[in-house]
Amino acid sequence: MKIFHHKGMAITHHYQVSFTTTQRVVYAMFVFYLCILKFDEMKHISIIIPAGNSIIDTIIAPYNLLIMANTYYRRIHKSDKAPFKIDLVGLSEDPVQYQKLFSVTPTTTIYKVEHTDLIIVTAISGNLEKEIKNNAAYIPWIKKQRIENDTEIASLCKGAFLLAETGLLNGKSCSTHWTAQNQFVNRYPKVNLIPEKIISEDNGIYSSGGAYSFLNFMLYLIEKFYGREVAIRCSKVSEIDFDRIDQSQFIIFSGQKEHRDEAIKEAQLYIEKNFNNNLNINEIASMVNVSSRSFLRRFKKATSNTPMEYIQRVKIEAAKKKLEAYTLNIQEVMYDVGYSDEKAFRNTFRKYSGLSPLEYRKKYNREMAFAAI
Repeated sequence: MKIFHHKGMAITHHYQVSFTTTQRVVYAMFVFYLCILKFDEMKHISIIIPAGNSIIDTIIAPYNLLIMANTYYRRIHKSDKAPFKIDLVGLSEDPVQYQKLFSVTPTTTIYKVEHTDLIIVTAISGNLEKEIKNNAAYIPWIKKQRIENDTEIASLCKGAFLLAETGLLNGKSCSTHWTAQNQFVNRYPKVNLIPEKIISEDNGIYSSGGAYSFLNFMLYLIEKFYGREVAIRCSKVSEIDFDRIDQSQFIIFSGQKEHRDEAIKEAQLYIEKNFNNNLNINEIASMVNVSSRSFLRRFKKATSNTPMEYIQRVKIEAAKKKLEAYTLNIQEVMYDVGYSDEKAFRNTFRKYSGLSPLEYRKKYNREMAFAAI
């Protein structure tokens, strides 16, 4: 028995004797023709319409960008057929109201979509635990589409919580809004969260960072599914930055204190009040009456950072605020936050902000910004 595989179909032929050359050519042409028919089918994109609280922009903007991509794809390729059918998929066909002001009417429901090629999990907001329950019916549907149809899935902002509930992110990398990273890590310890990235991709599962970084993420998806030429055209017409993949410069580090380890909270507060001094981790551990080994383990578990990483992040956040507010030179800022090695300071600053100290000051210091005009 000979089986020829193509995505979504298998062609089986039973034979007991060898094919002649002519038979092989005819059979190959037949398989090729079937493949063309398969590829010529319009593909399907599902944009989820969450129940409860959502960020409506993560529904409207992706829909409009994908409609635009369809238009430019047809124009570039001189085709009268759009490559994707785009549906707004709800739990019912009833309009969903957000913020008591705006409503979105689904074009179909999860109960009618048997096969989709890409699911965009839009952002939920507010009480995330409550919103996950409000949207629980989506979870088995997303999982079924992935397992049965090899559907690709993309979450926007805090939509990553709904995607993570499926278990499909376990062992994979993921991004979400940086303000929710501690809650995400605690709830989904099997997921590799990358808080500084606005774009994560792992074997057909994608996720974006926070807020309007989903616009850059949508260009990434458009490039992947429609081609770079279409993505660049959408970027220019929509005036959205292309190839931006990092949200480090937007992160405001306020310390991860959403835990119940009081000794570690005491250590955190001490670090935040004394960051510009030479801090010794063993001395801090002794101060809170915890052995050094246990302190390292508990600190990492509570904050998702080692004590040294935490000290670095506190120092860099202080440096960022000085660069935003004052016109001090880089060396003055460096010394003020407790660094004496300029190279170490610059490397650590870039690690946590995605920019050099000079680049950060030019971008976020008001006086510097006006001076550059």
